[in-house]
Amino acid sequence: MPSKMYAIAKALVGWTFHVWNRPEIDGVEHIPDDGAAILASNHQAVMDSIYLPLLVDRQITFPAKAEYFTTPGPLGRARAWFFRAAGQIPVDRDATDAGQAMVTAARSVLDRGDLLGIYPEGTRSPDGRLYKGRTGMARIAMATGHPVVPIAMIDSRKANPIGTWLLRPAKVRIIVGEAIDPHAWAAQEGLDHTDRAVMRQFTDHVMAVLAELTGQPYVDVYATDVKKSLAAGDGYPAGAERGGELETRG
Repeated sequence: MPSKMYAIAKALVGWTFHVWNRPEIDGVEHIPDDGAAILASNHQAVMDSIYLPLLVDRQITFPAKAEYFTTPGPLGRARAWFFRAAGQIPVDRDATDAGQAMVTAARSVLDRGDLLGIYPEGTRSPDGRLYKGRTGMARIAMATGHPVVPIAMIDSRKANPIGTWLLRPAKVRIIVGEAIDPHAWAAQEGLDHTDRAVMRQFTDHVMAVLAELTGQPYVDVYATDVKKSLAAGDGYPAGAERGGELETRG
């Protein structure tokens, strides 16, 4: 059952999102009514972590970058309260053990029998396309055996462009795919779910499912590397530009 703080946060902001963005969801029946599960989503906008919880009755907990909780001033404190109320937990992504910290935080959610929301890309897409997934999601799935439910966020980027907090009046859609049993998938592929090599393969499988659900091109490079290259003024890494050799379409 959602916490009182979580329910209050949804009630306070939910009407705004419903009025401006009219979010709708298809396939919500694939999210289990009880028990732990991993909701693996593409990442288009900061507000992805709000749109999905608005349309799912159960509480969803997302690991989020620590900066959302540490910004000083009244606005920073209000934002920190909101993200905690919305079921997000801070993770320092710049720490040397950031990957393990994320896994530890995620397992604490799943051990309670709750829903974990996670973005395998590790950051928002710089241009709306789907990027290579990090293997943290697979590490958690293979270690726990909990089902992975693919979540496709569609047009949330239009409603909440990068660098903005004010919502745009764009309609947001969410498509929920069928749950994937990670251990059964590994066995079907003839793989050992404890083998480190399976993490990459399972991650790529989930990203392929997300590409199909979203209808977005898949780019076989990490979004963080693309962002670093763009920020440095170097443009897209070779092959990652639109139509480049690292881009595939379903």
